[in-house]
Amino acid sequence: MLNRIWSGFFFIAFVAAMVQWLLLGNVFIFQALVNAIFDMSKVTVDIAIGLIGILSFWLGMMKIAEHAGMIDKLAQLISPLFVRLMPTVPKGHPAIGSMTMNLSANFLGLDNAATPLGLKAMQDLQSLNNKKETASNAQILFLVLNTSSVTLFPVTVFVYRAQQGAANPTDIFVPILLATSASTLAGLFAVAFVQKIKLFQYVTLLYLIAGIAVVAAIAAYFATLSAELLAQQSALFGNLLIFTTLISFLFFALKRQVNVYDSFIEGAKQGFETSVKIIPYLLAMLCAIGVFRASGALDILVDGIRQLVLLFNADTRFVDALPTAFIKPLSGSGARAMMVETMNTHGADSFAGRLASIVQGSTETTFYVLAVYFGSVGIRYSRHALSCGLIADFSGIMAAIGVCYWFFG
Repeated sequence: MLNRIWSGFFFIAFVAAMVQWLLLGNVFIFQALVNAIFDMSKVTVDIAIGLIGILSFWLGMMKIAEHAGMIDKLAQLISPLFVRLMPTVPKGHPAIGSMTMNLSANFLGLDNAATPLGLKAMQDLQSLNNKKETASNAQILFLVLNTSSVTLFPVTVFVYRAQQGAANPTDIFVPILLATSASTLAGLFAVAFVQKIKLFQYVTLLYLIAGIAVVAAIAAYFATLSAELLAQQSALFGNLLIFTTLISFLFFALKRQVNVYDSFIEGAKQGFETSVKIIPYLLAMLCAIGVFRASGALDILVDGIRQLVLLFNADTRFVDALPTAFIKPLSGSGARAMMVETMNTHGADSFAGRLASIVQGSTETTFYVLAVYFGSVGIRYSRHALSCGLIADFSGIMAAIGVCYWFFG
């Protein structure tokens, strides 16, 4: 499927560019397409180089935690749930600990910490995969949970809203929480349906109910804070959690007489190798996204939807926020730019401005995550990973539109 979608981006971009040239007289459109390819090629290298340091560091620390036995302890805690969701992953396998830490980092909005942990989890799952170029059921479920995972602290979205002059930047806190929860549940149910996973059993329901209760309790507390206190305490909690985790790794490793320096170097070497392997996959996806945006195909799509909505005499305010929704599964930075542009054009406290912010905080960059995570272990055939991920994205977007009308109608 990725093969068809990737080539489709280029063909659609070419058709849209021809329309711009022949019908609209835009003689610079093909220059824009070529510039987009060069720009995205540079961005690819910048991202890969930027990943080397943080990825090597986190994989080094994860190796220390693994040698100290902390991953095994964490795996024992969460294994009852993952064993039922991923029956092909043995109980106590390191992948369970890696997945748990990645999803926890996503939950707290710790993007920089989540990516290397997710790549480590994908590598651990790949060790169990008999068909190395084809995604396993466990890898697909993990990727979908990763791209749709609940984000409790979308602090960056609040910051952009504050910069654009929002009267109360955090007034979208609860809508984002509701929308991203809908995305996660939809992704989980979609994969469970395809893979025939039994969700309605005692242990699975117990974990789900407990997770929902924790989210509700934390949300109830943070929803009462002012914008300044929310951002401040969110940052404090996140950074404290990261550094406390690192210190815990070192403490328990030294307590068990692990050579922490050698362990760190061993893991860091894997980080460098992984960063280099990502480049071709990342280059392919970013260039395709770049020409799709530069061709104007996205604008044509949005205008078509607007006219379709008008045929049913329906409210069209949500259409102005759709560019963020369309770009979000493709490019995080592109969606961020779309969100800012929407707020700048319509106002941060406009319906479109709020909806774009909710969408930005409620879904993930599915194509990017799929390309990077699967690319890091050499997977070429994603099976139903993309379709289930897009179901989660669509559910999150629809939920975002619904709660935006509910809260800000």
